[in-house]
Amino acid sequence: MTAVPPSSSNVMDYLGFAYAGTVALGGVMGFVKAGSVPSLAAGLAMGGLMALGAQRASNNPHDVYLALGVSATLLGLMGSKFLKGGKFMPAGLVAGMSLVMTARYAYRLLA
Repeated sequence: MTAVPPSSSNVMDYLGFAYAGTVALGGVMGFVKAGSVPSLAAGLAMGGLMALGAQRASNNPHDVYLALGVSATLLGLMGSKFLKGGKFMPAGLVAGMSLVMTARYAYRLLA
């Protein structure tokens, strides 16, 4: 796949970047509150991948594969954690945001 240079018809994926920041911040908060190094590593890794996906979607509105993969992965992981534990924070919140983002990117892929 070739990269499409930004143009006036491309729109920055602000929602994708906000989601990426929220995921990364969640990992930092898990580390600060509970000392969870895995939370920090996973949050920063997934947030970074999501930011890359949002950048790619900003440059080419049809290049949503990475963003879709990250949001679907988080939906599966955090959705499962929410169903097992029943706690809304943080698993339910991230699962809900991931559901919205997965649907958004799937729509963009199919449209």
